[in-house]
Amino acid sequence: MAGRLLEDRPPLAVPYHREAGIGPGVVCIHSNASSSAQWRPLMDRLAPRRRIQAPDTHGAGRGPAWPADRTLTLRDEVSMLEPVFARAGTPFALVGHSYGGAVALLAALRQPERVNALVLYEPTLFALIDAAAPRPNAADGIRETVARAAAALAIGGRRAASEGFIDYWMGGGAWSAKTQAQRNAIEAAAVNLPGWGRALFREATPLAAFGALDMPVLLMQGSETTPAARAVAALLSQVLPRLETLTFAGLGHMGPVTHPAQVDVAIDNFLRRHPVP
Repeated sequence: MAGRLLEDRPPLAVPYHREAGIGPGVVCIHSNASSSAQWRPLMDRLAPRRRIQAPDTHGAGRGPAWPADRTLTLRDEVSMLEPVFARAGTPFALVGHSYGGAVALLAALRQPERVNALVLYEPTLFALIDAAAPRPNAADGIRETVARAAAALAIGGRRAASEGFIDYWMGGGAWSAKTQAQRNAIEAAAVNLPGWGRALFREATPLAAFGALDMPVLLMQGSETTPAARAVAALLSQVLPRLETLTFAGLGHMGPVTHPAQVDVAIDNFLRRHPVP
């Protein structure tokens, strides 16, 4: 493929990541139950003009194992990805989907001066919902899904945990429609479901803090998404100062995976409008 420079063996100091292209840096952070592989179509699109880094987070793809001796936080994910951010150069654009969107928000908040544009597809920072409204609230569906998954995993039920999680996000029958290879990969990652839930529900950063992100932000969502994802987007829309929003008709939470052609065009157009200065 013209313009593509794929690196599968980064230096040991840098977490595993896919790298492609030439030009100003872009870092893409994947959703949970996924990996850096989800960004391959976007990397192909951007590679002639941008240098893309797509890392694997804890417990995903070739990323480091989820720690067994402590509770992992979103801030730990940011710290682990720091060498990737450094490799991207300054400033760079930051793209995140779902769990990756929550990590991207905290990464941008940690050092906003080095992020020139932020792209988010349904960041799942569920702690914002609980902080804004007492329970019961819009986060209950995913809270209950994670609780059921944890109970299933406690008795070795990876398949049940995976099926409940995927069908919550993608609709009933989504698990059954996946190939066996896809199911195997998701089941391998499903052991991290309780940890993902803790990281997303216990993050202490208040909503108002994101008002300090004075860079262009594109916040995307699907019209068919869940109440929890919709509620997080609505809260962030109240405070992000330089915000553009985009809703994709007919798409759900996994739009960047199920419909990359539509989502990637929007990301590309946004980055073209906000080039590195």
